[in-house]
Amino acid sequence: MGEDQPFFSIVIPTYRRPRQLAVCLQALGQLDYPRDRFEVIVVDDGSEISLDSILAPFKDALAISLLRQPRQGPSGARNAGAAQAKGEFLAFTADDCAPAADWLRTLAVRFAVRPGCAIGGKIVNAVQGNSFSAASHLLIMYLYGYYNALPEAARFFTPNNLAVPAGRFRSVGGFDVSFVNATGEDREFCDRWLHSGYAMTYAPEVVVAHGHPLTFHSFCRQHFGYGRGTFRHRLLQAQRGNGRISLEPARFYGDLLRYPLTILQEKKNRLAMLIGVSQVANALGFFWESTARRR
Repeated sequence: MGEDQPFFSIVIPTYRRPRQLAVCLQALGQLDYPRDRFEVIVVDDGSEISLDSILAPFKDALAISLLRQPRQGPSGARNAGAAQAKGEFLAFTADDCAPAADWLRTLAVRFAVRPGCAIGGKIVNAVQGNSFSAASHLLIMYLYGYYNALPEAARFFTPNNLAVPAGRFRSVGGFDVSFVNATGEDREFCDRWLHSGYAMTYAPEVVVAHGHPLTFHSFCRQHFGYGRGTFRHRLLQAQRGNGRISLEPARFYGDLLRYPLTILQEKKNRLAMLIGVSQVANALGFFWESTARRR
């Protein structure tokens, strides 16, 4: 590997998670990729404490920079990092994630074949013994299996393991910054990317470990936010299409509730129950956002 390798800009939005950010940066310091062929941009999205001491130990190992901005949400933070990026490709991850050592190398192989695509990789759960984190991870696994059943015609990626050509990212307008208090900006971005005529490829060999421990309260709050984001996403999708808000067919939800029972040997009943709880919270968030819009 050398100068013929593409240059990546790794963008990490962060907010109030300095310990997790340090773990993420440690993983980036282990990347099996030429150090002069990538940069790391950390965007502090309004944290109350300085992150300088967190980044200082990595200054010698990484070409790292820190941007600070008032709280705008992860979409605004990612866009701010992308605006400063020098790379041909943007590689997005999150402060609670640890990319595998071959992360950029495997992305480079994929971009050599399909340089204009958005490439999403596999997410693995790094939190052991936490049923709430396991249930949320199962939901992502189900969504990836559903939307990305044809890897070369993928339709959905989360932004903690997503890489895109920088020029095309800017041409579509980046992430929608209106998704501040609700998640769902990832689904909206993927839909807009495809609507712009660009392709998406699922690359399971591109791996990021996600370490996000949850409690029952944070689990419900997370999925309530997903429901709010789903409504916003569906509303924007309708505005780009026939004007009608559409949902997935009933079978989608039935298969989702049965999903833990089909792939797990242990704790499958508990996780199936939590998947059900997540969908109740999601529905409540969806209708809360719908009602708030009408008001």
